[in-house]
Amino acid sequence: VSTQSTWETSMTEPQSKGFELVNEKVSFPAEEAKVLEYWERIQAFETSLKQSEGRPVYTFYDGPPFATGLPHYGHLLAGTIKDIVTRYYHQVGFHISRRFGWDCHGLPVEYEIDQKLNIKSRDDVLNYGIANYNDQCRSIVSRYASQWETVVKRTGRWIDFRNDYKTMDLSFMESVWWVFKTLFDKGLVYRGFRVMPYSTRCMTPLSNFEANLNYKDVKDPAIVITFPTLDDANTCLVAWTTTPWTLPSNLGLAVNPSLNYLKVKDTKSGKVLIFAETRLEEVYPPKKKKDQSQEKEYTVLETVLGKSLEGIKYTPPFSYFSKEREKGAFRVVLADWVTSDSGTGIVHCAPAFGEDDYSTCLQAGIIKKGTEIVCPVDASGCFTAEVTDFADKYVKDADKEIIAKLKTEGRIWKHDQVDHSYPFCWRSDTPLLYKAVPSWFVAVENIKENLLKNNDQTYWVPPVIKEKRFHNWLKDAKDWNISRNRYWGTPIPIWTDEDFKEMVCIGSVAELEELSGKTGISDIHKHFVDEITIPSKLNPGKVLRRIEEVFDCWFESGSMPYAQQHYPFENKEAFENGFPADFIAEGLDQTRGWFYTLMVLSTALFDKPAFKNLIVNGLVLASDGKKMSKRLRNYPDPLEVVERHGADALRLYLINSPVVRAEPLKFKEPGVHDVVKKVFLPWFHAYRFFIENAMRFESASNTKFTYDSAFAKGLSNVMDKWILSSLQTLIKFVRAEMAAYRLYTVVPQLLSFIDNLTNWYVRMNRKRFKGTGNTAADIQTALTTLFHVLLSLAKLMAPFTPFLVEQMYQNLKHALPADQQLGSIHFFFIPEYDESLVSTEIEVKIQRMQTAIELGRAARDVRNISLKNPLKKALIGHKDPKFLEDVKSLESYVVEELNVREIELTSDMGKFIQVRLTPNRKALGTRLAAQSGPVCAAIQKLTEAEVSQLLRDGELQVAGHPVYKDDVEIVWDFVADKTSLQHYSNGDLLVVLNVEIDQELIQLRLVREVVNRVMRMRKRFGLTPSDVVQFFYEVTPNSLLAQTVTKFADQLTQSLNRPLLSSSEKPAHAVVLATDESYLGDNEETKEDDASEANKDNLLKLWMCRPFLFIHEDGLKQLATEHSLSNESLAGLRSYLTCYPLDSLNKRASVSLNFDGKNVTLLH
Repeated sequence: VSTQSTWETSMTEPQSKGFELVNEKVSFPAEEAKVLEYWERIQAFETSLKQSEGRPVYTFYDGPPFATGLPHYGHLLAGTIKDIVTRYYHQVGFHISRRFGWDCHGLPVEYEIDQKLNIKSRDDVLNYGIANYNDQCRSIVSRYASQWETVVKRTGRWIDFRNDYKTMDLSFMESVWWVFKTLFDKGLVYRGFRVMPYSTRCMTPLSNFEANLNYKDVKDPAIVITFPTLDDANTCLVAWTTTPWTLPSNLGLAVNPSLNYLKVKDTKSGKVLIFAETRLEEVYPPKKKKDQSQEKEYTVLETVLGKSLEGIKYTPPFSYFSKEREKGAFRVVLADWVTSDSGTGIVHCAPAFGEDDYSTCLQAGIIKKGTEIVCPVDASGCFTAEVTDFADKYVKDADKEIIAKLKTEGRIWKHDQVDHSYPFCWRSDTPLLYKAVPSWFVAVENIKENLLKNNDQTYWVPPVIKEKRFHNWLKDAKDWNISRNRYWGTPIPIWTDEDFKEMVCIGSVAELEELSGKTGISDIHKHFVDEITIPSKLNPGKVLRRIEEVFDCWFESGSMPYAQQHYPFENKEAFENGFPADFIAEGLDQTRGWFYTLMVLSTALFDKPAFKNLIVNGLVLASDGKKMSKRLRNYPDPLEVVERHGADALRLYLINSPVVRAEPLKFKEPGVHDVVKKVFLPWFHAYRFFIENAMRFESASNTKFTYDSAFAKGLSNVMDKWILSSLQTLIKFVRAEMAAYRLYTVVPQLLSFIDNLTNWYVRMNRKRFKGTGNTAADIQTALTTLFHVLLSLAKLMAPFTPFLVEQMYQNLKHALPADQQLGSIHFFFIPEYDESLVSTEIEVKIQRMQTAIELGRAARDVRNISLKNPLKKALIGHKDPKFLEDVKSLESYVVEELNVREIELTSDMGKFIQVRLTPNRKALGTRLAAQSGPVCAAIQKLTEAEVSQLLRDGELQVAGHPVYKDDVEIVWDFVADKTSLQHYSNGDLLVVLNVEIDQELIQLRLVREVVNRVMRMRKRFGLTPSDVVQFFYEVTPNSLLAQTVTKFADQLTQSLNRPLLSSSEKPAHAVVLATDESYLGDNEETKEDDASEANKDNLLKLWMCRPFLFIHEDGLKQLATEHSLSNESLAGLRSYLTCYPLDSLNKRASVSLNFDGKNVTLLH
């Protein structure tokens, strides 16, 4: 009798203790949800931190986001980069504390409350009450905190939300006070003025960010004004402005020192006018045609450089501030920012109402840093009493009256209107003014050299951001305005008298309590500390009050390294041992934000950079290249993308993109799906393939598969050696590149290895894994190699795709010894590099084989010949004998992968190709200019010997000039029979396929199709490789298919791991599970109605049956004769055997039975 093992498909009762069957269909998002539950159950992140206690500390700073909105792709990208790096350094032996932080103060929070309470101005806030207003702000700070935690965890990031820090906490704010007082005591803080966007309706300055929120197209006056010189009232400097209301505050005129300026005499008035040469048409617009006969309007007297005008004194438009002349006002100054493409090339400067005006007048000494400046506009945007003619008038409304007054005085040369874009207040929808407001500054310019020095000590990826953008920003750094006229923020801890002659800076709560006499201070927000006074030491009986301003929230963010640990009040030693941080990461937009403030404060405090290593990511844009906009809905919701494709896919898509090199990324969801299709599914199926075949091995050998880490010693299979060598090369590369924080080089190599694993190693060893023609020892070696690679790859990829590797590991771990089965893949170290497993020779050899196979496949594609169709021969040509020797050693793989009967190797390719050269005209033209023409012509006439010499030596004299390899393009012309042969080359290697088809090749194709039909039936029925079934077939008698099945029966048996039996051998008691009927031919599957006449005879019918007892009738009859058994006894024996448990029979060599009182032994 012949027996077969029982068929088990239960997922709940796997065939082996340990490994669980893996479903072919996988939902990565669903599996990720299971992993999240598992991590939560075992407290994976917390456990990993406990395990790493005592290791060297790796310090990471996480920049705090605002919690007033949900995370977007920019947050997810930066979070993924941070998670990958911190996971990696945890897995190479460091202890890394990862705390989440929240930016709680500032405009985003106030904006939400203003919208809620319909706050329009400062008076609205005061009427509502600052305490009430701040309480409202506090109430929404954590509005989205739970959603943030959900999204961050769902994307796989491990970070501590329970021990988070908030910038509104007393401990954080107190450390901010300490930072400020330290700077104050070092003389790095002063009170000055800064020109800022200012809302007259809200009576508060805005940030530049706010000013950019609401631009509108408006019409404004555009006037050209004359400024008579003091030396000669008939000579006038001519300036242009669209803000007449700033003219009463004029203190200077700016010219570009490098521009040419004209002095022209006006024909009509006799005045001499001075303006930029390129702006003639602004002063004298072109005449209309009918006016051409009129006399010329002006005469050019001379042309001078702008620098020659420096120092010329003039009469200002108004005399309200004539005393300023004593301080150097009302003269011409030089400024490079003055352009020649607009206005008159002379700019009127009112330093209180323009940033360039302010900096230019400051540099020229017209105003001085830290002193009062001319600013006759009050908080509501009205002129003060100093401007007597327009006092109490709103400045924009006064434009018409100012122009009218100047016209009566003959100062207006030209009056037009201009259409332009102008900023409006996003709160009140009123025009913004640019206005100097009292502010508190950190004297960054005093420490500029130290900033540059400390920047040199940092390492940035990509380095160009540090070396160019950030370096230039530091080099040109201006003093930093750190104050804001707001309410919800950390108060600036300065108590002073009314004229700022006595100032006290507070650095701690204890110091405030000591100086004020108030105890029990538990909150230092504005509405608490503004009520606290400090007795004056200079004026007994009087008190000092806190200034109104609060800190810019960037000052708080820059203080984060100290404030998150409540330094120096707590954790002093821990902070100092971990400072500067080993790593930070944020987007390119933080170059002038968080990166800058970190550097300024750390330099001012300790003369050190705040961080050692930094990754800068680019911006994530919508698919059309525009900024992502909730209003436009031009991007998919991140969580929906995660639920469709998985977080790992999104992580890998983002990281394997230009955005990690600080370049922009146009986000396209199909790209996320491609990661699933091209990376995860092949990788997953390689893992599933291992599990299936490991379970098959366990079932066949009746032993549990256990991983032996010493397996690599004495390996003989070249593919095993190759994949292990490639793995070690990958490990070495990953360790080196991650140490350099170059994620953008690491991910492509990881993906390349996964491709080698799935599409080469596993694919080319499938028969070996399945046990076809191999010993049990070789099967175990192959499985152990694949297990080792899968486990090592999971460890390497753990920082990048934390979910998928966890899913795989929880099944793979059952092959590990019990003491090595850690609770999570993330508890393992990154594999160490083992040089003893590296064979560069084998890696080169396999790479050469791969190139030959790929070119052979490309040749098939040219003729549209499927790989399912076997071909006679592949010729592989190369001039290097070692190359051919390497391919020869791997001949069996090349034959299998190209599906050819044989290969031929040759170094003599002359009968197939003819090499010719074409000139690289661009390269030659650049180098030889006019001489390139004759050289190009000569190149095309080179002899075969001359071509060979150039290719061999790399240089050849052509038409009297040296020609190099880069000057030519090599063209291989195929000169053999193009009907029966198809070639493909890469300019170095040639592959030629014989594409003629004979009957034997057709039969081999049919064999392949029969195997394919059987495998598809198994797959359709959900069988695993270890599930045993019996197939029967029926074909048209005497057909080519019938001849094929008979002729290649042994090959079919080898491919199917069991005989394919004729339907005539199917016993009556066989249980049929499924049937199939199809025509075999050129198509993958041909239905009866579609069958062509050519393949009508190639009808294949298949029956898939349960395992059954197969009785050898001849043997049974011989047994009956030997023991004189009756026909009735034989029938009873058949019935008995049919009911005998198959799994029991399968494990026995013989069965002893008693029939008719006679002992009968049946052999298996």
